Amino acid sequence: MSKSRNQHVVPHDGGWGVRAAGSDRLSRQFDLKVDAVNWARNMARQQQSELFIHGRDGRIQDRDSYGNDPCPPRDRKH
Repeated sequence: MSKSRNQHVVPHDGGWGVRAAGSDRLSRQFDLKVDAVNWARNMARQQQSELFIHGRDGRIQDRDSYGNDPCPPRDRKH
């Protein structure tokens, strides 16, 4: 079984990429942010890790946890 790694959706060359935490290479590249987020969300669910969604400026806009979180958030957005 592969090691669980957080997934980051990041801007890349006018499009969007998905990068595993600690990696310099993209796992996958997309034209649309929504496609990158959907693919990264599926990967995070499979790996029981976290998803970080960055904006064009590189700052984190949103994040979701799909792991065994001992302190789950109280929000109900999903």
